[in-house]
Amino acid sequence: MPASEPPAKGPRWGNPGSGPPPSGQWAPPAGPPQNKRRGRGCLWGCAGTLAAVVVIVVVLTVIALGSRDESTTPAPSGTATGKARQETKQTPQGKSERADLMSFQLDDRSEAGIANIWIVWTIKNNSSEKSDYSWDWEAVDASGTRLANGTQLDTDIQPGQTALGEYPTTLKSVKGMRLNITRFDRTASY
Repeated sequence: MPASEPPAKGPRWGNPGSGPPPSGQWAPPAGPPQNKRRGRGCLWGCAGTLAAVVVIVVVLTVIALGSRDESTTPAPSGTATGKARQETKQTPQGKSERADLMSFQLDDRSEAGIANIWIVWTIKNNSSEKSDYSWDWEAVDASGTRLANGTQLDTDIQPGQTALGEYPTTLKSVKGMRLNITRFDRTASY
């Protein structure tokens, strides 16, 4: 800087918007052009995506609910002893979905004083389409106290196909137990 020039106050390239800088001095590059409509496009894109998600959730909820049979089916009142099985037989009542659950029973596999009680079932798909089955159950003792409950699921059963299933329980004995089915549902598989 020559001695004849006074010291500058502030940056040597001038204030923004004050015209072009003198030659030989550095100036900041021009910013990108401002698009004032960009916010509206994002708003409509986000709103459209949200609307599509809501529609999908509603459609899936309607499909999942399907038709439901909400009645309770009690197991036979006979008591089981030793290695016996206690069984709930479903008798076909017309074309009821519940009739597809052919048996649902307790299986006592206990050995050497260690309780090992399972539920076992047989389902036959009597419909004309591949199906998923789900049902809620409870095990009730002779006094009416619920000692165990659960939900079972059997999926992708072809028309006319029979499926066997089993699941462990926390029950200590089958003596005096009744099985109740509190909800049963069949839906089409995709």
